[in-house]
Amino acid sequence: MDLNLIFIGFVILVALAFDFTNGMHDAANSIATVVSTRVLSPRLAVIWAAFFNFAAFLIFGTLVAETIGKGMINVNSINETVILAALLGAISWNLITWYLGLPSSSSHALIGGYAGAAIVKSGFGVIIPAGWYATLIFIILAPAIGLVLGYVLKVLTSWMLCRQRPGLVNRWSRIAQLVSAALYSLGHGGNDAQKTMGIITSLLLAGGLLTEFQVPIWVVLLSYAAIALGTLTGGWRIVKTMGQKITRLRPVDGFCAETASAFSIFLATHLGVPVSTTHVITGAVSGVGSANRWTAVHWGVTLRIVWAWLLTIPGAAIIAAILYYLLQLMMGQALF
Repeated sequence: MDLNLIFIGFVILVALAFDFTNGMHDAANSIATVVSTRVLSPRLAVIWAAFFNFAAFLIFGTLVAETIGKGMINVNSINETVILAALLGAISWNLITWYLGLPSSSSHALIGGYAGAAIVKSGFGVIIPAGWYATLIFIILAPAIGLVLGYVLKVLTSWMLCRQRPGLVNRWSRIAQLVSAALYSLGHGGNDAQKTMGIITSLLLAGGLLTEFQVPIWVVLLSYAAIALGTLTGGWRIVKTMGQKITRLRPVDGFCAETASAFSIFLATHLGVPVSTTHVITGAVSGVGSANRWTAVHWGVTLRIVWAWLLTIPGAAIIAAILYYLLQLMMGQALF
């Protein structure tokens, strides 16, 4: 068998491993609110989230995959080793932040790793600036949208339900949160799984197995399956941060946060922007908490999370750049 095909197959497995860690890392985003409000048990919550992560392939296209795969890095200037280093850099960053309990962005870890490895190989000219504008803008815009929508939804629902009996509100909120959790998981799967699709399709194109950038259906199904399986493992360290440390949540709060997040992610996916679902849900939870009372939000925890966001792209880029250099040495190729 051709050694190049074996290497490509190995890199595809690594890409699916990244997708799995993405689901594991971001499981907290999908289940933290519904678990913290005790609407679902942790076991049922991850099953609920994983199902809708996978079901997203029936709804969303591949615009985000195209942005990742051909809109940010010049695919003609990269090779299989660049993609392997990018994936290993992103996985490393995911595991570091998972261990520390920080809900950083798997999406930004991936694009940071991709950029870092590609720059070491081909220089800064490999970057396509136009493809980065929307993604970088959404680093700020995504949590802001989540915060504002979460705040507004909480104010509106509080006004609408202020004269209802607490018991009735709680029962209604628990049912509504099942729907909002499902919508959030659909959005999460629809946006995040496409990032792995884009990377694998770029790999197939760089390896000469495709003549144009078009995501094969088997890549779509494998990517959604991997992220759903990762979600099933649960990101328990990060669940505690998202569901308890930022602010105290009730079922109605969880409904508002998840609905605001789902709307934001659906919009970004429709626009083809690889948005950070972590950023959106964190902003939404903070917005809901601040609607209750400004001091109800532990802004120190939020600030710590923001620092993780800011460090993700450069951190993953540096790790991937070093890994690319080491992989080249291991393969006996001259880097410079």
